[in-house]
Amino acid sequence: MGAAIGAALGHQYDAAQEDDEPSSSGGYLPPGRAAEQFFISTFRIMGHVAKSDGRVSEAEIAAARSIMAALRLDSMQVAVAIEEFSKGKEKSFDLAGEMANLRRALADRPDLARIFMEIQVRAALAGNNLEGPARKYVSRVASNLGISTIELAQIEAVLRIRRDNFQREAQQPAARRTVQIELAYKVLEVEATATNDEIVKAYRRQLSRHHPDKLKANGLPESMLEHAKERTQQIIEAYEVIKERRGIS
Repeated sequence: MGAAIGAALGHQYDAAQEDDEPSSSGGYLPPGRAAEQFFISTFRIMGHVAKSDGRVSEAEIAAARSIMAALRLDSMQVAVAIEEFSKGKEKSFDLAGEMANLRRALADRPDLARIFMEIQVRAALAGNNLEGPARKYVSRVASNLGISTIELAQIEAVLRIRRDNFQREAQQPAARRTVQIELAYKVLEVEATATNDEIVKAYRRQLSRHHPDKLKANGLPESMLEHAKERTQQIIEAYEVIKERRGIS
């Protein structure tokens, strides 16, 4: 994307990545270029989903800003993110072309596709509760990235419960505990009827999937690592809640 993107993303690409070359088939992007595409597509598609009903509300703008803040983008990164968000709002925005570029960047990187959708769903829920055309557009993006309807529903469920948990802080501790247990099973993607061995395996699987170092090496932009770290902490906390409830040593 030239000097503007390069300056905005700062040091997030290792110098060695610049020497990486795509495969002879042209279908693989090295981690540095994949990270760049991930970043710009995140905010372009976020803007496109926000404009899907014909207008971008104050709540949707605030949602996008909150994502930028949660990712701890610096001022230059925020400026680029806003610019890309605005491009996604334009009538001339080519969603199909953007998705093609993103699919290439995330080819053989399913964990990054999952992270991408978590960020999109998070923004859409905060913006308009995933109502109206936004749900259709988010579902279309997920389908294009190979995220199944079931997996997308799981992502939404975790984020909804988590949001509601924050909103219920005024509840009694026992009530909050029930919410925590429900969220914990959702985070580990297991049923409450799962065995202890299944719980441990699910914990290890989720921890591996969201490990920041692994994701960064695979092409996740450094600017998005806060999301991965947050999810890793959530997975650890979910496991601790279940361990305590079940008495797992």
